[in-house]
Amino acid sequence: MALWGGRFTQESSALFKLFNDSLPIDYRLLEQDVVGSIAWAEAIHQVGVLTPQECTDLKQALQQILDEVGDDPQQIVATGAEDIHSYVEQALIAKVGDLGKKLHTGRSRNDQVATDLKLWCKKQGAYLSELMTTLVAGLLEVAEREVDAVMPGYTHLQRAQPVTFGHWCLAYVEMVERDLTRLQDALKRLDTCPLGCGALAGTAYPIDRQALAKSLGFTQATTNSLDSVSDRDHVIELCSAASISMMHLSRMAEDMIFFNSGEADFIQLNDNVTSGSSLMPQKKNPDALELIRGKTGRVYGSLVGILTTMKALPLAYNKDMQEDKEGLFDVVDSWGICLEMAILVLDGLKVNRANALASAQQGYANATELADYLVAKGMPFREAHHVVGEVVVKAIADKVALEDMPLAQLQSYSEVIGDDVYQHLTIEACLEKRDVLGGTAVNQVKQAIAAKK
Repeated sequence: MALWGGRFTQESSALFKLFNDSLPIDYRLLEQDVVGSIAWAEAIHQVGVLTPQECTDLKQALQQILDEVGDDPQQIVATGAEDIHSYVEQALIAKVGDLGKKLHTGRSRNDQVATDLKLWCKKQGAYLSELMTTLVAGLLEVAEREVDAVMPGYTHLQRAQPVTFGHWCLAYVEMVERDLTRLQDALKRLDTCPLGCGALAGTAYPIDRQALAKSLGFTQATTNSLDSVSDRDHVIELCSAASISMMHLSRMAEDMIFFNSGEADFIQLNDNVTSGSSLMPQKKNPDALELIRGKTGRVYGSLVGILTTMKALPLAYNKDMQEDKEGLFDVVDSWGICLEMAILVLDGLKVNRANALASAQQGYANATELADYLVAKGMPFREAHHVVGEVVVKAIADKVALEDMPLAQLQSYSEVIGDDVYQHLTIEACLEKRDVLGGTAVNQVKQAIAAKK
């Protein structure tokens, strides 16, 4: 029986029930619905709605419902209840009879679902925070191991200047740490409890809402009933934080897909995160990384979806908001598995140092060092930039590295060039000159790693 059936003289059509019911989605809120209901039983007991024994019986029966479902709450979908709240109430009445009908006194499904969803977000936020912390640790471990492994750095996907693989890892440490702070900020803002706000105007019972909020692990109660039941900012913020984080994971995946390619061959991925081809036996495909990249789009879609759903809703609750959970659940599932997969990829990653170094030595990545050398000799940078450009054109035509060009040939472009120029054109010199905060010099990378630990 529907919780709202008394007003109606006709049964809902089967099609409407299928369209309207949310249990196939919100069954995942069982734990939160039971926890919130136990807290509500205690709250209405404090104001005399329930006797001490009734409160005890209700709380025990609610816990039994949770225990009986165990680790497989999806089994409750087969019950045909309208939503998770209806399921819990019907299961409760089956256990304690009419006493179960008293639990909803002073409470609406509007404040109930808002509370359930915030409790779920708090729990998932802790899980995601732990994953991001683990990912940072994994990146730092690889950075420390590969602190002096030289590779080409890129702009426009063209070889630019040499960097170390450790420095590359630290770039993503910065991104993931920002992602973590965004998530933590969102969790702080959602840490307010809507329970006790009723349908939209507040409950008619003198509930101590601050005490109720504390009992559920919230920092405080919400302060406006209209906003409380219609607020889904926390869903939007989590989807937004997830979208930015997934963008970073996708960029990292794209980098590693390229590094793993036959054209680059800077890294080797472990067999446990790759797959083969059904036709070509030689293939070892970076499927884990490609799926991270691919799942980013669906996370973006959920963010746009909830923003669009909420953009023109009048106060207070509207059934449109039932669409908040499916996208959020998918976002958290996708975000979590992608973080886990990124951790696993890093765990088995190997750097092909010789290939990465050889690539860094190609592409005239030391051209900037030659320009800086000329500047140190007194030449204005813009002029030095032009001179080195001409040198590079000649080097490309002759298919020779800058450091292999004869001194006389270099001096034909500028008389200030001396035989000391070659010590400035080595890979080691290119790296060590960047010994400044945030730079790629090995010394700086080591200091950055130490600062993060």
